[in-house]
Amino acid sequence: MSRKLPTIHGITEHAAGPLRMERLDLEFSNGERRQFERQVGRGHGAVVVVPMIDNETVLLVREYAAGMHRYELGLVKGRMDAGETPIESANRELKEEAGFGARQLDVLRAMTLAPTYMSHQSWLVVARDLYPERLAGDEPEELEVVPWKLDALDQLMLREDFSEGRSLAALFIAREWLAGQA
Repeated sequence: MSRKLPTIHGITEHAAGPLRMERLDLEFSNGERRQFERQVGRGHGAVVVVPMIDNETVLLVREYAAGMHRYELGLVKGRMDAGETPIESANRELKEEAGFGARQLDVLRAMTLAPTYMSHQSWLVVARDLYPERLAGDEPEELEVVPWKLDALDQLMLREDFSEGRSLAALFIAREWLAGQA
């Protein structure tokens, strides 16, 4: 069912660190009025990269996750710089975090984190035909690179140190897309 979007009667803003908080005064098609808050990113989006070392093996990285105060296994990811395309950003992040560049990069789709209260989008990019190349990044320490077989995603998804939703969703989407490319 397709519905008419609520009417925005007003937006008030306040800063919240790297984000901007907006309070929306909304009126829905049935006449109900409500206020919703949303976080609006100040950046240019982000990328989540699925680097394939071969047709069956993805490269994961282990890095410190301050939100959970532990080391977390996940995909290469990062913010897009001003003027970068998702492909340019994905290749740069891959070089910074995993020490590889890619000759073939495919943007599959945009993904959201929590669309009911955040405007942030991450572009899912599959990187293939990898070659060694390292760029200095913003990480405080070199990240551990961990090869993982795609046919073992059922084991990966149950690991305590693999909890980030974007990485999990991206791997399943990429696995299906890659199977269709074969």
